[in-house]
Amino acid sequence: MNGPISTKQKPMDSPTNRSKRRLRWFFEGERGLRTGWSALLFVAIALTLEAAVASFQKQFVSSELPNPIPLHFAFIQETSQVLIVVAATFVMARIERKNLLFYGYLGPHKLRRFTAGAVWGVTTLSAMIATLYKAKAITFDPVQASSANVWTAGVGWAFLFLLVGIFEESLLRGYLQFTLSRGIGFWWSACVLSVVFALIHVGNGGESLSGLVELALSGLFFCVSLWCTGSLWWAVGFHAGWDWAESFLYGTPNSGLLMRDHLFASRPVGDLRLSGGASGPEASLLMLPLYTTILVGMWIWWGRRRSALPDPLGIEKQWN
Repeated sequence: MNGPISTKQKPMDSPTNRSKRRLRWFFEGERGLRTGWSALLFVAIALTLEAAVASFQKQFVSSELPNPIPLHFAFIQETSQVLIVVAATFVMARIERKNLLFYGYLGPHKLRRFTAGAVWGVTTLSAMIATLYKAKAITFDPVQASSANVWTAGVGWAFLFLLVGIFEESLLRGYLQFTLSRGIGFWWSACVLSVVFALIHVGNGGESLSGLVELALSGLFFCVSLWCTGSLWWAVGFHAGWDWAESFLYGTPNSGLLMRDHLFASRPVGDLRLSGGASGPEASLLMLPLYTTILVGMWIWWGRRRSALPDPLGIEKQWN
């Protein structure tokens, strides 16, 4: 015999509730804000801060890029850029309840990784310059500045390019790389962000198509180092060491830009495909075998034991 019929009715699923669920599904996944929206929010915060800082700086510093670039001008620009990317990362870290250093700056051997990267950056650029000089693709001019001024500038440019390394690695291989890796995978995000890395240099006066291609490849190169080492410290060191040697030590163009006050003064001669021309040595075709050699070395030294792990960066583990 059936029991009494319940008079209790199931709450109606109103159109308002369904709309709320669809909206929540559109913006949120199992881990909170969806990957795409997280990346867009990070970019929006960074662009908003950049516009605000640029508007403020116009009152004190000319927006026109001098050529060659003096140290004080570059220092103001790069300090602002570092603060912007740190602030944007901090906001997203708070939203996602993560440590600010989670996006590429955790892990052991920080100082050792950074120092090794800086040494390799200076060494590989020096090897490139020696090859170009031997091939008669560059020539050196007499140094005009005094020794005291040059070495003071050397320390200043070293700190400046440390800021450059932190800014560019944090912007494209920090929060964005870690976030997009959750959505489309590490290597697809690495490819996308490496193209973006090249595109942000399009506005540099002396940059060329070959230089942009090489920059995209260098972006992938830094992503491989992130995959292998588990952090950005080696990439920051290499980035800073390479730029310092390129701009200060040998006085060559750096992604189409020239810096003031350098130790040696060099200029490209002969075949521009070999020398890199106004873009600098990083636009030379010789970069291809150089990248290949370093990548093979990285794979031999780090890659085989890292690739055995299903999640080398610990992204999935730390998000679960």
